[in-house]
Amino acid sequence: MKRAAIYIAAVFVCILIGLSSRYTSIYPKILQVHLGDAVWASMIYFGCKLILTNDKKLPAILYPLLFCCFIEFSQAYQANWIVNIRSTLIGGLILGKGFLWIDLVRYTIGIVIAFCADNFLLKRKTG
Repeated sequence: MKRAAIYIAAVFVCILIGLSSRYTSIYPKILQVHLGDAVWASMIYFGCKLILTNDKKLPAILYPLLFCCFIEFSQAYQANWIVNIRSTLIGGLILGKGFLWIDLVRYTIGIVIAFCADNFLLKRKTG
């Protein structure tokens, strides 16, 4: 139970940081541009860790990365029905709006940072 609570808290922290990076100007411009996507991927990592109860490292990195890449590549699909979903606040936050190669780099960095935080900080506290 303690493990689940930690990952749920990590997801909520990522949500707060991500939303603040999109809807405030408290971060330097360079962070403002890149932080939201990296933190979104970190949130996906912590969500996967919540679902995947084993401690295998490869699936912990691979599944969120594949999910994030799938969402990003799906943005190349521009049918009216999905564009309408993406034009809503929640749809835009979850599905994004348009494909960008740089987002794949941001996702990778976010997942690596989340993995490091998980393995070096969170595991130490729960260990």
